[in-house]
Amino acid sequence: MKDFNYYAPTQVVFGADAEEQIPQLIKSFGGTKVLIHYGGKSAERSGLLQEIEQRLKDAAIPYVKLGGVVPNPRLSKAQEGIDLCRKEGVDFILAVGGGSVIDSSKCMALGVPYSGDVWDFYAGKAQASACLPLAAVLTIPAAGSEMSGGSVITKDEGELKWSYDDNLCRCKFAIMNPKRTYTLPAYQTACGVTDIMMHTMERYFSHEEMGVTDALAIALLKAVRQYGPMVLDNPEDYYLRSQIMWAGSLAHNDLTGCGTIGDWATHNMEHELSALYGVAHGAGLASLWCHWANYVMDAKVARFARFAREVMDVDAIDDEVAAREGVNRMRAFYHSIGMPASIPALIGRKATEEELLLMAEKCSRGKTITNGNFKQLAYEDVLSIYRAANE
Repeated sequence: MKDFNYYAPTQVVFGADAEEQIPQLIKSFGGTKVLIHYGGKSAERSGLLQEIEQRLKDAAIPYVKLGGVVPNPRLSKAQEGIDLCRKEGVDFILAVGGGSVIDSSKCMALGVPYSGDVWDFYAGKAQASACLPLAAVLTIPAAGSEMSGGSVITKDEGELKWSYDDNLCRCKFAIMNPKRTYTLPAYQTACGVTDIMMHTMERYFSHEEMGVTDALAIALLKAVRQYGPMVLDNPEDYYLRSQIMWAGSLAHNDLTGCGTIGDWATHNMEHELSALYGVAHGAGLASLWCHWANYVMDAKVARFARFAREVMDVDAIDDEVAAREGVNRMRAFYHSIGMPASIPALIGRKATEEELLLMAEKCSRGKTITNGNFKQLAYEDVLSIYRAANE
């Protein structure tokens, strides 16, 4: 195991009436004027946005609104929000939605006190020293951004989808009401299940071993594998929705990575898929993971064999046989919840060779960096995985 410094400061308010506490929590963290940031019409149609507005009015907390966040959130929208916050004197940002809205809110919160271009943080040119306080009202369990320090933003020019991680932009609190997820489409729910599992798997596939952390990761993966299909069949079951919602936070608050070194190559490669094709992040991850696994497995077959036996219920004695069967069962699981397991299944056609070359080039930052830690992947390795996923 490796030494670690664990930090998870977000206050979680979980339950059917969690929204009632929004005004007092905003005040407790010093908020006096709020920007409500959200995505499309769903927040309005569900009545959630109006409910939050009324609660702020009743508590005499002034606010402004900014909607229009899209999946794979755009830098241009965050820059619009930064300008609005400065103009209106906003000192607290409330994200109402899923990972895209929360990530956009983090970008705005970092950008308001910064004198330069907020993209500097995502491009690795600067490190933040200040951040507006922000919080989340979660409606889509998937990204785990409500309890993580990371955000992912797409720069409109060049379709660059890059991430930035900083404890400064962790949410002060997260409002989590499972009832708000009842109306999620099945596809979006399945994408969330995939993303939750991948956040844990990115941390689990490590050369470092940490007994307690590994046990937590395995338990979380088994639970989501069990409850994911069940919630698709019973979308308004409070208990099942609760399990998925809480799992999403636990998968990405770094708990399942304490003492290990995560990989993240699949995430990095997927960012290029969703930047180029505009696909859902979870679906993109499903289209790549099995092909990544087969490519890197020889770096530590025993790790994949343990995953196969303890998560995917494989009983083969030989490690390599077990490991391969574990990947096959993961592919079958993706199919069972309606997720693609290849690029053609994801986008409806084969990617062109030119598109594969472009994604590999961008993923390796012009062939200057490697991706992953389980097995470091140079440009040619990334391209090989894209090609395998394109069959």
